[in-house]
Amino acid sequence: MTTVTTGKDKRAADTADFVAPRADELAALLTGRSRPPRPSALSASMTFGWRALLKIKHVPEQLFDVTAFPIMMVLMYTYLFGGALAGSVSSYVQFLLPGILVMSVVMITMYTGVSVNTDIEKGVFDRFRTLPIWRPAPMVGYLLGDVVRYLIASAVMLAVGMLIGYRPDGGAVGVALGVVLLLVFSFAFSWIWTMFGLLLRSEKSVMGVSMMVIFPLTFLSNVFVDPSTMPGWLQAFVNNSPVTHLATSVRELMAGEWPGADIAWTLGWSALFVVVFGAVTMRLYNRR
Repeated sequence: MTTVTTGKDKRAADTADFVAPRADELAALLTGRSRPPRPSALSASMTFGWRALLKIKHVPEQLFDVTAFPIMMVLMYTYLFGGALAGSVSSYVQFLLPGILVMSVVMITMYTGVSVNTDIEKGVFDRFRTLPIWRPAPMVGYLLGDVVRYLIASAVMLAVGMLIGYRPDGGAVGVALGVVLLLVFSFAFSWIWTMFGLLLRSEKSVMGVSMMVIFPLTFLSNVFVDPSTMPGWLQAFVNNSPVTHLATSVRELMAGEWPGADIAWTLGWSALFVVVFGAVTMRLYNRR
């Protein structure tokens, strides 16, 4: 006589053969291995920075603002204002390119706040806050990833500038020093937008407020013209603007000079942005 075993009977037999582990065996299994070390602040920040770069890999359209936008800015302002302000494009581009480089990179820093706000709306930040990591790591990671984007924009603009006649007297060293100073300032300046990304409710609000802040700050500077041509009351603001100090520093470094006072002002502004807006950003992040 053949006995047919059903699935239900088989599950019952398997259950009968199962022996529950003892409490001491479970404890040994859970505690027998050493706990993985907690990631350092640098390691956690670099991991989140890599995450920001992977987002560009999957959505390459994000590179438009660091490729197409800088090219458009260089060509448009050079050929639009060159003849009127300096008599020729070749003369004006020597003055303009370092300034427009500063302006373009500083303007695209606002997208950091948009990215932060987007992740908040998707609920990603709720998961980040539960991780046993250095608390500022997600924010610092955003900024580190964006530094790569700023470097790409700088390389694109310098390449276009060289093609249309820009020749830095400071050589490769002067250009490198100018770009490094620009990256340091942009990293610090981006903390303003992370604050807005946490504070405002939508990415459209972040964009709107960012444009209201960044446009007057960049246009009311010495990016396009020498401040001595401006009215006296406007010179007082322009000469003390952080963008003016940065543009002067980058322009002089690329020209082979060493503007110590403007470099000191730029680094001072950078430290102030990190201390003030970094602290406000983390307070909002921890309370959200």
